[in-house]
Amino acid sequence: MQKSYREYIKLNKNLLLAFAVAITISAITAQLLAGQENYLNSSYTVIVDFIVFYSTFGSLFYFDNRKKYLSKSSMDDGRLKKDLIKIISSLGIGEVIYTTVRWFLQYYFLTIQYEPYMASIVAHLTSTVVYLIAVNLSVKFTRLYKDGA
Repeated sequence: MQKSYREYIKLNKNLLLAFAVAITISAITAQLLAGQENYLNSSYTVIVDFIVFYSTFGSLFYFDNRKKYLSKSSMDDGRLKKDLIKIISSLGIGEVIYTTVRWFLQYYFLTIQYEPYMASIVAHLTSTVVYLIAVNLSVKFTRLYKDGA
């Protein structure tokens, strides 16, 4: 299997694991905030989602890639900086799309009387699919995992 495909698989594995943790905590948060106004429930749930997702994803991404930037004597700072800019750009583009879709879907589901935990789960799953498509296209466009890198 080509190295770039393995890198895409590792990236997507990390994203999916982080989403699995975030979806669970977000659903619990949404249910705990059931007494709040719908827009506050949606907003607080998205904030918790960000914190949990990025903490989990950052840890997983670090552990998968920590050896990639180390040589025998030092760290390859130039390559690390270039790759960080690419991954942050890719995640940032996806995050704008994700946040917009997630917040509006959860708000909509709450206004049509879904249970808060279910509104959170459905909105999260739907926006996750859109996010994964956007991030993978962005990573491909920025050539993060181009051959020879």
